[in-house]
Amino acid sequence: MLRTHYRNKKELKTYIGHALKYSETSLFKPEYKDNAILCVCGPHFCIKCNWYAEVTMENGLIKKVN
Repeated sequence: MLRTHYRNKKELKTYIGHALKYSETSLFKPEYKDNAILCVCGPHFCIKCNWYAEVTMENGLIKKVN
């Protein structure tokens, strides 16, 4: 799961069409892919995640947020 740099899911939705601001959490291999459906959480600065979302990425840009 990727940690995002957005305060909430509503803010993330305003960035549709932009690149995703995130931090990798996996110790084994990068989870981010330019063309994929990604599971993300936030906010980044918190130890505990307050929200979760499914983000559809297309050509490195956010296409959809569920």
